[in-house]
Amino acid sequence: MSLHKKKYNSIRHPEKINKPDNISPKIPEWIRVKAPNSRQYNETRNIMRSLSLNTVCEEAACPNIGECWEQRHATVMILGDVCTRACAFCNVATGRPDGVDINEPARVADAVSKLALRHVVITSVDRDDLDDGGAFHFSAVVQRIRQVSPDTTIEILTPDFLRKKGAIETVVKSGPNIFNHNLETVPRLYPSVRPGAKYSHSLGILKQVKYLDPMIFTKSGLMVGLGEKIDEIYGVMDEMRSAGVDFITIGQYLQPTPKHHGVYRFYKPDEFQKLTEIAVSKGFLCVSATPLTRSSYHADDDFKKLLKAKAQKQNNILRKHA
Repeated sequence: MSLHKKKYNSIRHPEKINKPDNISPKIPEWIRVKAPNSRQYNETRNIMRSLSLNTVCEEAACPNIGECWEQRHATVMILGDVCTRACAFCNVATGRPDGVDINEPARVADAVSKLALRHVVITSVDRDDLDDGGAFHFSAVVQRIRQVSPDTTIEILTPDFLRKKGAIETVVKSGPNIFNHNLETVPRLYPSVRPGAKYSHSLGILKQVKYLDPMIFTKSGLMVGLGEKIDEIYGVMDEMRSAGVDFITIGQYLQPTPKHHGVYRFYKPDEFQKLTEIAVSKGFLCVSATPLTRSSYHADDDFKKLLKAKAQKQNNILRKHA
């Protein structure tokens, strides 16, 4: 257990201590998952522990950790495990982070090699305390993985780098295969769900990445069940497509603690199927919309689907102009 985890065990979210509890409806059967306890799960956990690496799987209390770690898929969380933001939905600890660990890129690359990953997802906490928001560190991690595991495809899930000039350019230049930045929710709910962030800025990141390097796949995700309206979801889909987003993920929001934002309602599986159909009709190359969908859920398989969908789209264009 890291020092941060010891320190923040009882005051993980100090900004929420005095807030009233938010009561959520009972979790339905279609969302329940089994507790992880397989040999492969423990092997993945031990590798992460031995290299002193954090994962968003643990820090954000992801419900898919058992399934993913059993398949040796883990989303590495760089730049520490303490976030400078205090989003109402997130379980990552809030506070003042330590300095940047310059040896972390080498350890991440070592984990990728030991796990024999074909595809890796790298994310981070928000680091508003850093001049570049941690952009150079992202770049260093990507470059180190390229050196050690050149055949591994790399997906990054970044914070918004708000007011950090040149940060997006730095990360894009490192050449990830997928650049993921989650919009998380609809614009109307930003003040209560994602305070400190700006919807227009996050949407602009996705547009900027496509402008800087059209070959990079862009990806973004939404949580549902926070009180959004269906037309608002469709509106965000349209704005994502206008920004050139290739891949959308949509999953059910689950409340980490009673002090976090409450669940307004649980979407049923058939509602997620409807969201999938609408997203496909709007032109996304890849769509993942299920109750348990998270940003990096089945990321390896979804990258293959992206490549196949892109090739199919290009073939259709060629046939059309033949």
